[in-house]
Amino acid sequence: MEIIREISNKLDYPNSVVAIGNFDGVHIGHQKIFRKVVEKADEINGTPVAVTFEPHPARVLSPKRKIKMLTSFKDRARLISNTGIKVLVSITFSKEFARMEPDDFVKDIVVDKFNAKWLIMGHNYSFGRNKKGTTLLLRRSAKRYGFRVSVVRGARIYADIVSSSRIRDLLSGGRVCEASEMLGRGYHIEGVVIKGDGRGMSLFQTPTANITAPAELVPLGGVYAVRVSIGKSDNTECIACSVGNNYRHVYDGVANIGSNPTFGGATPSREVHIFDFSGDITGKRLRIYFIDRIREERKFPDIKGLRENIARDIEKAKQILMRKKKVPCID
Repeated sequence: MEIIREISNKLDYPNSVVAIGNFDGVHIGHQKIFRKVVEKADEINGTPVAVTFEPHPARVLSPKRKIKMLTSFKDRARLISNTGIKVLVSITFSKEFARMEPDDFVKDIVVDKFNAKWLIMGHNYSFGRNKKGTTLLLRRSAKRYGFRVSVVRGARIYADIVSSSRIRDLLSGGRVCEASEMLGRGYHIEGVVIKGDGRGMSLFQTPTANITAPAELVPLGGVYAVRVSIGKSDNTECIACSVGNNYRHVYDGVANIGSNPTFGGATPSREVHIFDFSGDITGKRLRIYFIDRIREERKFPDIKGLRENIARDIEKAKQILMRKKKVPCID
């Protein structure tokens, strides 16, 4: 997949079929849109293109919300590439860009820059100044400029409409199973392994890998059954690396998200015990995929009580991971 950070000139792709959106999380609703893009591109012998924005519009227009992303741009690129999209364009989002009138957005971006033959939109997507751009406006513009428009209905899980904001709410409540259903894969965080205090091995004979604070949203504190991939590259800026498979072998494990209250911890920590693994991975990148929440983090009266509970957590995690062995957890 080709990645274009900015567009200054007209993009010369034959019969481009374009999807425009934020696509944070690349959840099953987004995947439905991308499948439609690829399908239509195949029909007209065209190029499937996705357009996204950096930074997320909410971070520019509503900074007080301090919205946490489900995916970094690097992850979004990798996940979008997996859907069959051939070109990903990232447009810098600014307050000036947000003031663009919807009609100008269609002419200057959709027509003049992309020469789109087909535009695929989610049913609730709006664009342009004050979000006045609607699917109705797009259909009128399509007749004027000679492109076609398809609107894709949102995906649902049970009674819930799948959305990035709903997934953020679920993760903030520790409901990683439901979030993963909406994502179509296990939600993950990623970080570099750093040296911890060594208590896992010295006190519990359970070595743990501590990772740096990830940029993305971290699920509610607690103990989780997880799967773990160890990265070959720690280059966080390597977009091309992310689109390839840099994380190969997958291990089972159990992770703790919190602050180690039994030891009077105050600093947030993210640590994982990887089953059936030995070796020094300090400095390597880890992806931790959350499969299910075992319990909340709590303070134990003594080390003996904590040690016994860790043993129970490990056993419970193994049972969960065995039961969910066939769940499509890894993207």
